[in-house]
Amino acid sequence: MPSNTTSTAVRRATLAVVCVTTAMLMLDIAVVNTALPSIAADLNSGVSALKWVVDAYTLALATVVLSAGSWADRRGRKRVFVIGIVTFTVTSLLCALAPNIVILDIARAAQGVGGAILFACSLALLADVFEKGPARASALAAYGATIGGAFAVGPLVGGVLTEVFHWRAVFLVNIPIGLLTLVATLTWVPESRDRRPRGADLPGQLLVSMGLAGLVYGLLHGNEAGWTEPITMLALGIAAVTLAAFCLHELNTPEPMLPPHLLANRAFAGAQVAAFAISASLFAVFVYTTVYLQNVQNLSPIEAGLTYLPATVAMFVVAGMTAKLEGRIPVALSLTVSLILVSVGLLMMTVVDVDGSPYALIPGFVVACIGAGVFNPVMSGLVLGESTARHSGLAAGINDAFRQSGIAVGVAGLGAFLPAESLLPGGSPTELVHGLHAALFAAALIAAVGALVCATTIHPTRHNAPASVAVSNSPGTEVPA
Repeated sequence: MPSNTTSTAVRRATLAVVCVTTAMLMLDIAVVNTALPSIAADLNSGVSALKWVVDAYTLALATVVLSAGSWADRRGRKRVFVIGIVTFTVTSLLCALAPNIVILDIARAAQGVGGAILFACSLALLADVFEKGPARASALAAYGATIGGAFAVGPLVGGVLTEVFHWRAVFLVNIPIGLLTLVATLTWVPESRDRRPRGADLPGQLLVSMGLAGLVYGLLHGNEAGWTEPITMLALGIAAVTLAAFCLHELNTPEPMLPPHLLANRAFAGAQVAAFAISASLFAVFVYTTVYLQNVQNLSPIEAGLTYLPATVAMFVVAGMTAKLEGRIPVALSLTVSLILVSVGLLMMTVVDVDGSPYALIPGFVVACIGAGVFNPVMSGLVLGESTARHSGLAAGINDAFRQSGIAVGVAGLGAFLPAESLLPGGSPTELVHGLHAALFAAALIAAVGALVCATTIHPTRHNAPASVAVSNSPGTEVPA
């Protein structure tokens, strides 16, 4: 529980550190989107290797964040957070210095490990210094706006850095930010840990990593080389076997990294499906709309980034308004409506055409990002309610794992609708637009399914209902309603 004696300066400093590092992590997904065409040209990359620039990062985030959360509970969240900052900063330098696409992909995976450590600790650090009430609501508003806003403004930041300097600048910018947050963390952020921590689940970590990596690789390779190719079928087969083995292992191991009793609760499981859905739809499709703006509409990186600016502003405003309504609107209703808005916005974006205006995307993006502006603070509040339990790092890690795996799988899966050659400079604009239409329809369907799951699994809460309900006899193991 947060201490009543925690000073205002410590609370503000902790919030600032968490928001800045979270913005840096989300930016490193989004800024790369605008830089992809420049990276492809400079490093002479194929489509599959180019997509790994995004997916190597998000896949590492998704697979490591669960173990990182439990590790932080055991070793101390501040200590592990510092390790994450150092890892992320050093690997950002390696990305900037990468001489070819293979080294860049490897460095991005290592960068994702550092990002996973930071993500796993972020909500736990906030839970340690902010008590439930108006102060926590304001912190959630800032955190939720940071997640969505940083991702949305990322293409503009990436465009400016790429056009004014070089694509390598999108990684170099992390170094001074990392150093500043390291100093602030060591100076201001208090330490916290679990007095009865969970043990490590190394077999589970290995199985889920192999499973998700096989799935993403199979989807990427299938789109480029063919779905009946032996390597594609082998990768997808390995994914199916290892993910099934992971589920069996988690059901039978004493201390699983993904406790089955948490997902046995319909409300908690539904929330994770919602997190996966918004990531696999809206946030994943950013990659392909950015390529469309640059390769079909011939916008510069800066112009492509500016196209997203109205949606960015809308997301920030809506996130702040949503946080002020905490407790007045049922969580189930908020999340359901937010995903419906995302789905509608994605459908509106299907007006894109080879000869149409590049700004035809803007109305749909605004509607979708209004939905995301509602979604992010509500979801963060739901997870932070779980983070008040003694396994706060694990709870935050579960949600981050579903978010990041959604982006990784979404980028690979939606990419199957776009011919590989159309994504490279000089590719067929007509084929890219036709594929983008299909990807947008698929993304809208994913968001709609997420809305349906929220409506049927997350039960409405009363205004004065407790933030979490017990689902286990284990002390401190609670799940938000």
